[in-house]
Amino acid sequence: MVVIGVNENNQKQVIGIQSGDKESPSSWRETFKDLKRRGLNSQTITLGIMDGLSGLEQVFREEFPQGKIQRCHVHVARNVLVKVPQKLKQKAAADIRSIFYAHNRKKAMEFSTQFTELWSKDVPSAVKCLQNFLDSCLTFLDFPEQEWISLQTTNVIERLNKEFKRRTKPMEIVAGENACYSC
Repeated sequence: MVVIGVNENNQKQVIGIQSGDKESPSSWRETFKDLKRRGLNSQTITLGIMDGLSGLEQVFREEFPQGKIQRCHVHVARNVLVKVPQKLKQKAAADIRSIFYAHNRKKAMEFSTQFTELWSKDVPSAVKCLQNFLDSCLTFLDFPEQEWISLQTTNVIERLNKEFKRRTKPMEIVAGENACYSC
């Protein structure tokens, strides 16, 4: 489990790495509590960008009550598009992108309404999936526009996890948890 923080100078840094079940709310709670024990001020957390892991949003809200939640556009789009027939995926994906890359909330909501009207008949489950997460997909719009691109996805964490896998996969045996952290 990885937590990356961004400070007031817009610098990203890994502030927490912990082994555990990333699908477990209790593992995330322990990770967040550990960060606070090590000095993270929960009142200063303004945003958590996450991919929808089970229970993560609820635990984040409880541990960082001042923070807002931004759902990763890539993960939400995948969840929506899995419900769309192959022949319609490209058009549906373009319509989803128009929502996520709108220049303001009003325009995003207009595109969302268009998406609903266009796709409700053919793929109501995709429309429902998008509507379930739409508000948390547009949280980035509450922040300065120059930060939007880095607030929309969990790509930075995905890249770090990919690097962990790349470095540890060739190892036949890893000499414990601490060895993983030092690769």
